[in-house]
Amino acid sequence: MTRTSAITTVAALAAVLLGNAAVCRAQFLRRVGSDRSGGPPASAPAAPTTQPAPDSGDDELTPAARSAIARGLEWLASQQAEDGSFGGSSQYGRHVGITALAGMAFVGDGSVPGRGRYARNVERALQFILDSTAEQSGLIAAETSYGPMYGHGFATLFLAEMYGMSPHPDLREKLRKAVLLIVRTQNEQGGWRYHPVKADADLSVTICQVMALRAARNAGLDVPKSTIDRAIRYVRKSQNPDGGFRYMLDSAGSMFARSAAGVAALYYSGVYEGREIERGLAYLHRFRPGLTQEQTHYFYGHYYAVQATFIAGGPHWQKWWPAIRDELVAKQGADGSWRGQAGQDYGTAMALIILQMPNRSMPIFQR
Repeated sequence: MTRTSAITTVAALAAVLLGNAAVCRAQFLRRVGSDRSGGPPASAPAAPTTQPAPDSGDDELTPAARSAIARGLEWLASQQAEDGSFGGSSQYGRHVGITALAGMAFVGDGSVPGRGRYARNVERALQFILDSTAEQSGLIAAETSYGPMYGHGFATLFLAEMYGMSPHPDLREKLRKAVLLIVRTQNEQGGWRYHPVKADADLSVTICQVMALRAARNAGLDVPKSTIDRAIRYVRKSQNPDGGFRYMLDSAGSMFARSAAGVAALYYSGVYEGREIERGLAYLHRFRPGLTQEQTHYFYGHYYAVQATFIAGGPHWQKWWPAIRDELVAKQGADGSWRGQAGQDYGTAMALIILQMPNRSMPIFQR
């Protein structure tokens, strides 16, 4: 099979809407004839299918939303640095996490290495992240030294999503080392913190690592079950009686952003039902766009909330999606960007990922 014909099958991947992400990845690898994983993808718990998502995003993306996405992608592409990075204009500098999010935004439009309008942007983002991966430790970091595990988690997720879509020769090995770093830095409580050490943990960093591990496992890499089991226990212990989630186990109080992360972390760990899911979703709906004032960590929270409600399906998705879609369209700047807490590159990438959720273009977002 030629590389061109292999890449063409990515469009078919986006149409695979049933089954869990592992099945979607397996189907993709069979179609491209890839054996780079060294074996079949690892199994993962199947998501419930009693409330299936719509067959396509055609009925979920309004003309205004499509226009906003097109303008946002064009603006984001114009901000990429020569080395492939994003985030250089923010206080964080050239950032692997923001670069990964930007790459995911382009993939959401159907662009992958070798195919699509923004294929070159995806390729350059991937190269920057690979170049920023330490050969020995596997830590993915660039200029920033503040909270590198945030960036590492997002960057590892992006590498896992690119695996099987890119012919880059050292992608698997660098992804493997990045995953091993996550596994060996999990602390005794079962979570992760800003730096790759086992000292303590918080929920906002933990979800980044859980999502990266799920994507890597779907791609066929080994992820110890014990790591996931400990993460599940940590997330469950982080839930408060009101259904929301606390920041750290020794802190108190629930907030929207970390509660969205908590529900998403349970889903990506393979917990699809139960009292903790029901209570978490009920808490999130108290903060549905249009019902309350804008919450802190707006883009971070809605990035996870839209994933959680999409996986939940049914009325959760039907109520949440139109509200966040229309709110984001209204928030877009005249130049096509969105301003986020970590700068415009970050805000725009996050908004685009959220708005393109109905496209189902990334394996991790398959329901």
